Amino acid sequence: MKAVILGTGSAMPTESRHHSATALDIGSEVLLFDCGESTQLQLSKAKISHNKISKIFITHWHGDHVLGLPGLLQSVSLNKRTKPLNIYGPAGTKERYKKISSALGIFPAFKITITELKAGAFNSEKYSIIVANAKHNAPCLAFAFQEKPKVKININYLKKFGLTNNPIIADLIKGKDIVWNKNKIKAKDATFVEKGKKFVYLLDSAYSKHLENFCKGADLLLCEATFADDMKEFAKEFGHMTAGQAATLAKKANVKKLIITHFSQRYKDTNVLLKEARKIFSNTIAARDLMQTEI
Repeated sequence: MKAVILGTGSAMPTESRHHSATALDIGSEVLLFDCGESTQLQLSKAKISHNKISKIFITHWHGDHVLGLPGLLQSVSLNKRTKPLNIYGPAGTKERYKKISSALGIFPAFKITITELKAGAFNSEKYSIIVANAKHNAPCLAFAFQEKPKVKININYLKKFGLTNNPIIADLIKGKDIVWNKNKIKAKDATFVEKGKKFVYLLDSAYSKHLENFCKGADLLLCEATFADDMKEFAKEFGHMTAGQAATLAKKANVKKLIITHFSQRYKDTNVLLKEARKIFSNTIAARDLMQTEI
């Protein structure tokens, strides 16, 4: 599983920073978080097939997070997609989508389902999406992808019985005890549960204590750090975080890795933001457009 950060800019894009969008490639499908301008171009550069995208999650309806959506949908339609696409967002998403579809003539041949989300969670077969309210100056959501636990085989234990590669192992994964060469092998001894990966996407939001629990234990937290700490009050006024606040959140939530993003155009060099964050949380990386990271 890997995250591909397609855009790292904030409201004003720059030559090196496109608007917000991140693709989470989980193998069988791609989940797209936000869809700012140039998203379809960035997907092409990253060699991610539009057709592999199954779900699009919109944090909020500010232009730098959604203006790439009409173009992406038109391109996907021209590529003769047939499988359905699910779009999720905050309250008002259905009406906003209806307006842009009508204004721009977006009528894809494939089925699009629009779902407005509230804080909580919903499940698919292999993962859950947990939703929290972000603290921004518009209805805004934060998303956490939580992979479901996996049952793994204790190979070294099975080797004691001379069992290494046989279809009967599938019964152990299902929790069933088996008999092999007259030996009873218990599923609880031959298997273990591996915790699923957790990825948190947090753009745009001011710092809020409830986000500490939301981000807790994440393998990767992709978090906005729009401003440096000397602009803390300005950031709070407009519903954003500083680099130091993003790092504080990562530390209190005990995440494994923090990647800061959504940089204001005033910072030509993100090192000032990275240094502030690393003073608090050492395992911090400053995002770059088209950066890929394994989770």
